[in-house]
Amino acid sequence: MSAPFAEDVAEYLKTNPGFFEQYADLLAQIYVPHPHGGRAVSLAERQMLTLREKNRQTESKLAELIAFGEENDAISEKVHRLAVGLIAVETFPAVIHLLRFHLRDDFSVPHVALRLWQKPAGVDELPEFATVAPELQVFAETLAHPYCGSTSGFGTAAWFGEHAAHIRSQALIALCDGGTTIGMLALGSEDAQRFYGEMGVLYLERMGEMLSAALMRVAKPVQ
Repeated sequence: MSAPFAEDVAEYLKTNPGFFEQYADLLAQIYVPHPHGGRAVSLAERQMLTLREKNRQTESKLAELIAFGEENDAISEKVHRLAVGLIAVETFPAVIHLLRFHLRDDFSVPHVALRLWQKPAGVDELPEFATVAPELQVFAETLAHPYCGSTSGFGTAAWFGEHAAHIRSQALIALCDGGTTIGMLALGSEDAQRFYGEMGVLYLERMGEMLSAALMRVAKPVQ
């Protein structure tokens, strides 16, 4: 059948929906190829197979959306637990301990490093106050959103101590007091795909905001 003639037939059937009512027996006599090859099937059976395939695709999409929703609910619950914990703690060491605990146990982030530009009053010398290169501080100040990706070229891998050589991906989150950057949180993973450039960072941003608020509440820099 030539293409123009086939188009004429298709157009005729679209503009004459009563055709198969008038020739109902014709539906049972028309056979078309099975969508997956092999035997021929009737037009009615082909239509049923098409509808089943569309239903299968719809169910698959729905299941995917439900799974995403459940995953987001689970993450939201974990973020809520972290927020409640940060509100309750009253000292700088307690904030650090709580942060590491929740990131490890709730978010399965095994490596956490924090650097603050200034040491709070009344707090012992800790790795969190180690000197940070000026260029890295500038990078943190220009970080509008968390960075996710490789550790290459940042100098932050050393923050993870003895695990530095095994870190393959990281998330860097600027910590701020209003419009002033006060430090940076680094999350590390041996999995190169754990933190990647195209991933969503909304929950990382929320985490940075909560941690910043908690740090400013429990610690004041030495004047």
